[in-house]
Amino acid sequence: MVQHTTDNHVSRITLNRPESLNAITPDQRERLIHLLSDASADPGVRAVVLTGTGRGFCAGADLRAGTRPAGERVAGDVARTLRLGAQRLVSAVLDCEKPVIAAVNGTAAGLGAHLALACDLVLAAESARFIEVFVRRGLVPDGGGAFLLPRLIGPHRAKELMFFGDALTAADAARLGLVNRVVPDAELPSAADEWATRLATAPTRTLALTKQLVNASLDSDRPTAFAAEAAAQEINMTTDDAREGLKAFAERRDPRFEGR
Repeated sequence: MVQHTTDNHVSRITLNRPESLNAITPDQRERLIHLLSDASADPGVRAVVLTGTGRGFCAGADLRAGTRPAGERVAGDVARTLRLGAQRLVSAVLDCEKPVIAAVNGTAAGLGAHLALACDLVLAAESARFIEVFVRRGLVPDGGGAFLLPRLIGPHRAKELMFFGDALTAADAARLGLVNRVVPDAELPSAADEWATRLATAPTRTLALTKQLVNASLDSDRPTAFAAEAAAQEINMTTDDAREGLKAFAERRDPRFEGR
């Protein structure tokens, strides 16, 4: 089950299968993709918070749901399942036009870890754990892990996590740069709300363009990145929020951004 509410311009998405550590079924995956797409298009949404209930943030994909039995698989089944499933989900987070905060309340394993790490900001409870569990099952990392991790912490650290599959504490994840901030478990919801509220009053299109620039820069050379930056600023200067920001600066007051 995926719970969803929107208030004060914040879309709050909660994975709610605590008995399975919030392992994601195909139906839940499609629901998440739909909600992230809706958040991009809805002017009433200016930030997204993704979290879970119980002891787990997300234990990854529910391998018991929606898969063809091994004896019935045909060539291309596995690759097709990944392209249409886990990879689409991670892409939906990366491509969401609103900033997405992961509030990691517990274990984030496999696809669950990659779902969190694809978010723009990651808050972790002290009890949270991040596990590249694939090697324990004799599997190659999927769900974008081999794309995300080297860009976040470099290839050597990424290989260490993926080769050994050891559980990474929240504190160690923060030390490596995978997590923005670690907070006591009881303070995680309020910390996520505080950041979401700040983002929801920020210049929304500016944040979308900034996210796009940062994500693209990891695969760009300098001339391409600089050209994208100039184009983004040209687009951004047509927004009401940019005009308000410059006007507020000239008038020496705080800006009042409306997300337009």
